Amino acid sequence: MKTSDFFYELPPELIAQTPLADRASSRLLVLGKNDGNIEHKHFYDIIDYLSAGDCLVLNDTRVLPARLIGEKVGTGARVEFLLLNRKSEREWEVILKPGKKCKPGVKVSFGGGKLIAEIKETVNDGNRIVSFEYDGLFENVLDELGEMPLPPYITAKLADRDRYQTVYSRHTGSAAAPTAGLHFTPELLEQIEAKGVHIAYVTLHVGLGTFRPVKVDDVENHKMHSEFYTITADTARIINEARQNGGRVISVGTTSTRVLETVASSGGTVSEASGWTDIFIYPPYRFKCVNCLITNFHLPESTLLMLVSAISSKEIIMKAYAEAVKEKYRFFSFGDAMFIS
Repeated sequence: MKTSDFFYELPPELIAQTPLADRASSRLLVLGKNDGNIEHKHFYDIIDYLSAGDCLVLNDTRVLPARLIGEKVGTGARVEFLLLNRKSEREWEVILKPGKKCKPGVKVSFGGGKLIAEIKETVNDGNRIVSFEYDGLFENVLDELGEMPLPPYITAKLADRDRYQTVYSRHTGSAAAPTAGLHFTPELLEQIEAKGVHIAYVTLHVGLGTFRPVKVDDVENHKMHSEFYTITADTARIINEARQNGGRVISVGTTSTRVLETVASSGGTVSEASGWTDIFIYPPYRFKCVNCLITNFHLPESTLLMLVSAISSKEIIMKAYAEAVKEKYRFFSFGDAMFIS
């Protein structure tokens, strides 16, 4: 299968630059994964497509305000940091730009000296290992000085950074939001539970690799990035009981899907687990646990679009995307949603 098989034309004006005031008022394209039938709804209508006994699985990761703007000590030159991985209490792997003159020993100041970074070494892909100096808790300093690391296709300023967090986010560690979950409100989740739908949470810390383009012609030659996940014994129990009682497992987002398909046995049972996953799902993958998917609209030729195509078929998904473009749906992180049932 070729990467080019997942290309589609998207008018730039359909890329959502800002979130809607009401999370649940996004549009919702409901797609039959087997017959390709399409309905046009709003996200708050999702409750009509869920049944008592189903299990809704959400990713409760929380996005780090991981973008820092500072000044090179001694010259005042502007330097931008993007935090990637925490190596120890004070050491992080970061992407920085411009990076040409940021060699080991160089220091960068943030917030008038509230946070100082010293560059220790250069590692793979030109990333740097840096050591931070600060008073108090790093998380508090980062919360004060950091900005949300919005995807590169979003150029508008985010007025309220909580809109790039799901309302149920709990475990900080992501460089990007699990955007399918941005449409849920506390009220909608309460209504869903009241209907008898089970809600379970997994954690997958979304890395910047989620935006990495596929650079190979043949899909199967792409090397997927790794991301850290956790699924608790309680979550596994809720999902397994729902399956045993005939309920559907409805995954919210590609990140939740990757966790479930990583830990599921061949029979679909999931277990408590924690670790790194680099699972790459693309057609004709056979799903072990996930029955349905709630997701946003993804970039052309992306691994996310390939995963979505696997739960239905490439032909059905690409036709649905063509319909979404025709109907002027809003695309990508702050855009509208799709329910593949």
